[in-house]
Amino acid sequence: MSHRNRLRSAWNRVDSGEIHRAPLQWQPWLSDTGSLTQKIEKAIGQKLTVKVLRDRPQSLHDDELLSFRNRIKRCRVREVLLCANETPLVIARSIIPTLSSSGSNHSILRLGTRPLGAVLFSKTRMHSKARPLRDIARIDQGSPLWKGFNKSGITLPSPLWARRTLYRLKGHPILVNEVFLPALLEYSAS
Repeated sequence: MSHRNRLRSAWNRVDSGEIHRAPLQWQPWLSDTGSLTQKIEKAIGQKLTVKVLRDRPQSLHDDELLSFRNRIKRCRVREVLLCANETPLVIARSIIPTLSSSGSNHSILRLGTRPLGAVLFSKTRMHSKARPLRDIARIDQGSPLWKGFNKSGITLPSPLWARRTLYRLKGHPILVNEVFLPALLEYSAS
């Protein structure tokens, strides 16, 4: 299997050199370590809106389970669109294990239309010095993430670039998948 084809179906560490396989215009988005919401808002000069697609217990993709080393039993999956003027720029799928949303992290269950990054970046920056693990992938109709959105009635163009980050909220893991939509480049260029 060629190196290029491996990236089409597998998630790879952003610092493994695979970032250079992504088109130049996507590389800053894939590798940025800050809040994606803040980066987009700065690039487009306006606030984003969050459209919640789903926020409920549901099953995980096999590759998502691997991110947790197959140790989670129950979780909540939150799928949202980050939009500018009703135009979707990013589709995000966040995996929140039950233990990660209990105790002092319980407020994560009441996000509503606030972005998850508002919670993660206000708390993880204060409580964690470690850099979160970040992977990137070129997704297409064959990837579980693309298939999952398509099965849910969300039509995505193909291929797309995505990043996946395993954050820690007060020591508890939360996996965030962010799929970059072509409109993001159009908005950030204007």
